[in-house]
Amino acid sequence: MRPSAAAGAALGVAHHAQATLLGHSTWGIWAALAAAGCAGLWCEQTKWGKEMSGALLSTLFGLALSNLGVVPAEAPHVYGVVNSYLLPLAVPLLLFSADLRRVLRETGRLLGAFTWGALGTVIGSLLAFWLMPLRSLGADSWKVAAALTARHIGGSVNYVAVSEALELSPSARMAGLAADDLIVSAYFVSLYALAKKAAGPAPPADPAAAQQAAAADQAGSSQGGGHGGGGDGRTITVLHGATALALASAICFVGTQVAAAMRYKGGSITVITAITVTLATLFPRLLAPLRASGEGLAAILMQLFFASVGASGSIATVMKTAPSLFLWSAVAVSTHLGVVLVGERLLGFSRKESCLASNANIGGPTTAAGMAAAKGWRSSLVPALLIGIMGYATATFVGVACAAVFQRMQGLG
Repeated sequence: MRPSAAAGAALGVAHHAQATLLGHSTWGIWAALAAAGCAGLWCEQTKWGKEMSGALLSTLFGLALSNLGVVPAEAPHVYGVVNSYLLPLAVPLLLFSADLRRVLRETGRLLGAFTWGALGTVIGSLLAFWLMPLRSLGADSWKVAAALTARHIGGSVNYVAVSEALELSPSARMAGLAADDLIVSAYFVSLYALAKKAAGPAPPADPAAAQQAAAADQAGSSQGGGHGGGGDGRTITVLHGATALALASAICFVGTQVAAAMRYKGGSITVITAITVTLATLFPRLLAPLRASGEGLAAILMQLFFASVGASGSIATVMKTAPSLFLWSAVAVSTHLGVVLVGERLLGFSRKESCLASNANIGGPTTAAGMAAAKGWRSSLVPALLIGIMGYATATFVGVACAAVFQRMQGLG
């Protein structure tokens, strides 16, 4: 067979292998991603869905669409837009409530417990990588470790940000997220069991205090989609949504330009995070009306992102890397929890403070506020939200810093 004929045959085989129900139709793939993201949110409302989170469900729906031949695993004209534009846009929308001065002012001892828990996360990640260097992931091993470290301090948005900064491959990104979500589900069962030994809620001393606690409870319970806020009014409006979108776009423009000027390859999201946190801290009153609408838009964009992560993944890769990732996350999270409990004896943190801080580390502001509400710790509800937001604001930088350590450990191994 002539070379040209052989090349044509190979191209035909490759095209056939990638043939899907929707082909490479741009609108078809967008519709599938939107459906997967929406389905994840709907299923999260069910009893079993709450145990898995909308992010994981949307990722799994995207994985199913790709591996069942509905959408292609490679669609840069769609997935590239999600990663390059929608994801960076979601970061400032989510961080308009990251007022660090308020965090320092209102969280008290809970901030110390949160910081101790973050240290426990770093120790746990280092121990896990020393025991299990994730060799099955190849060159992505240290990148996954860094991204998971960021997730166990802040949340999924930090996992995503570090993944982008380190250029983690889609399959490894999806496998790490899926394995870690299952371990985190088991972690929450253990955490609530530990919380049973915490002191019960103290009744408010007067009607005014009761009214304030009720308002805080309402603020926390209205956090949807796995994204926490700052406890302000939660009304979402078209005007504030449009303003939040315009401001977020401007921040993304400045952030990408600064990263390019610094020759910081893959670091645009890190710079965008720093700019947004600075603005939220310096101008909290100006950004306060935009928080609820911004978080709502961010939740939608993040669901599209998680669906695209799943669609870019491979079940074969997940099955190959799952055992080591399960063990890695189990060691990292268990060590974190152990360090948190040691902090009760060494630093005098109460069981309530330890549980809320650990919850904010591993789960984020929404789950921490949910625990405070469920246990009747109403006075701690807003502080729990705030330390979770602190995690969003700082975890990306910690993850990127840890990446250098993991890379060096891999080289020494």
